Amino acid sequence: MGTITWDTNAVNDLALDFRGDLVHPGDASYDELRRVWNGSIDRRPGLIARCTGVADIRSALAFARRTGGPVAVRGGGHSFPGHSTCDGGVLLDLALLKGIRVDPVRRTARAQAGVLLGELDRETQAFGLATPSGIVTHTGLAGLTLGGGIGWLMRKYGLSIDNLISVDVVTAEGELVTASEDANADLFWGIRGGGGNFGIVTEFEFRLHPVGPIVYARPVMWPMERSAELLRFYRDWITDIPDELTTAVIHRWIPALPTIPTEFHGRPVVVIVACYAGAVEDGEQVIAPLKAFAPPLLDLCLPKPFVAHQAMFDPSFPHGWWYYMRACDVAELSDEVVDIAAARGLAINSPLTSYPIFHLGGAISRVPADSTAFGDRSSGHTFNFVGATTGPDGFPAEREWVRDSWRAIEPHQSGAYVNFLTDEGEDRIRSAYGASTYDKLQDLKRKYDPDNLFHLNQNIPPH
Repeated sequence: MGTITWDTNAVNDLALDFRGDLVHPGDASYDELRRVWNGSIDRRPGLIARCTGVADIRSALAFARRTGGPVAVRGGGHSFPGHSTCDGGVLLDLALLKGIRVDPVRRTARAQAGVLLGELDRETQAFGLATPSGIVTHTGLAGLTLGGGIGWLMRKYGLSIDNLISVDVVTAEGELVTASEDANADLFWGIRGGGGNFGIVTEFEFRLHPVGPIVYARPVMWPMERSAELLRFYRDWITDIPDELTTAVIHRWIPALPTIPTEFHGRPVVVIVACYAGAVEDGEQVIAPLKAFAPPLLDLCLPKPFVAHQAMFDPSFPHGWWYYMRACDVAELSDEVVDIAAARGLAINSPLTSYPIFHLGGAISRVPADSTAFGDRSSGHTFNFVGATTGPDGFPAEREWVRDSWRAIEPHQSGAYVNFLTDEGEDRIRSAYGASTYDKLQDLKRKYDPDNLFHLNQNIPPH
C-alpha cells in the first residue's frame, strides 16, 4: 500500500490535544514500535498513536475518522494474522495503559487495555487469587479476553469472558460507555466473544477466584511413538476427572531449556501438561493414574507457583519468531482423530513447531450458549497447529506442515475458537460463531459501528 499523506493541519491539531507519543515513519522509535509479536507480519502504519488514556484514544480515533485511513488497535500485539497493526493507517497503541487495581475483599480486579497476562497474574496472585486467562504471559489481556479466553483455569472457572463483570468502551463515535449485565447489556453480550468489532475496550473488571499460589502442574512426557496409545488412554481417563484439572496434549520436540537435562533436548515427545486448580495433595491423587499409564520419559509435574506455570510456554513463543497457525474444535477424540493426531506429531520436522490439543468442557460447557457471543461451547477439544521458525528460512515448509495437518483434521471439526482463526474469510467466521449468533452480532455491529471502522479483526460486517 502507498504511503498516506496526512493533512498537516489535522496532524498539528491532534498533537495539541494528545498527551502520549505520536510516532511517524522515519522517527527513531518507529521501526521498533511498529513490530508485533508475529515476526512474519511486516506492516507500516502511517501513524502510531501511543495513548495514555481515554482522552488520547478519543482524539486519535477522531483523527482517524477525519483522515479516512484504516484503524488498528493494539494491546499486546499477539494477533496471529496481524490484525493489531496496519499499512498506512492509524495504529492506536494501548501498551501504556497498565493500570491494575485488585480488591481482595470483593475478589475483583480492574485492568486497563495495555495489561499483559503475566502482569495481571502478578498482582492477583499477591492475594492468592486469579481469573482465567491464557497460556503465554506476554499475551495482551484485551485481545485474549474479547475473543473468549481459554487457559489453565477454564474447566474450573470458565473462559475469561465468563468472569467479566463490566467493561469501559470507546465507541466508533468516540463515546465512552460502560457495558455490563445492567448497562448496555446488548453491547456486553457482544463484547464477550465478538472481539474488537464494537469499540475499543479501555478497562476490564474481572471476577477473581482462589488459586494457588502453589498448584500441582507442569508437563509429563513420553516418546512420540507412543502418541496413539497415550491418546486412547487419555481419552478414557479424562471422562472422569474433576473440573479442577485442565490438561493439554502437546506434540513437539523437547526444547533446549535450562530446566531440562541436556540429554533430552531435541527428543520428539508427546506431552500432557496439567494444571490442578485446587489443593496440591488432591492434584497429586487425580494425576497419579496418568503417570502410571507407562513410565514417563520425563516427569516435571510437581507443586509449582501458579505464576511459574503460567509462564511455562513463554520460551516457546517469543516475540519476533515467524508463526503460522490453523485450528479447529473437535467433538471427541475418536479413533480416527487419534490416528490423525499421532501421524501429524510424527511428521514434525522442526524443533520449534508444535501443536496442543486443549481439553474443554467443565465450567465452559455449563454456561448457557446464548448468554455470550462465544461460539460453540459443546466441543470437547481444540486443536491448534502452530508452525514456527526464527525467521524466513524454513518458514514455507512449516507453513505447509500446518496446512497438511489442517486438511487432515478438517473433516472432523465441530467448530472453531475465534482467537485461533487466521485470515480465513467470512464463511469461516460465521461457522465459528454459528449462524444465529453471527446474525445477532451483525445487528449489533450495525448499531455500534455501522461504517465498520473497526474492521481489522475477525470482522463481522454490519447486517
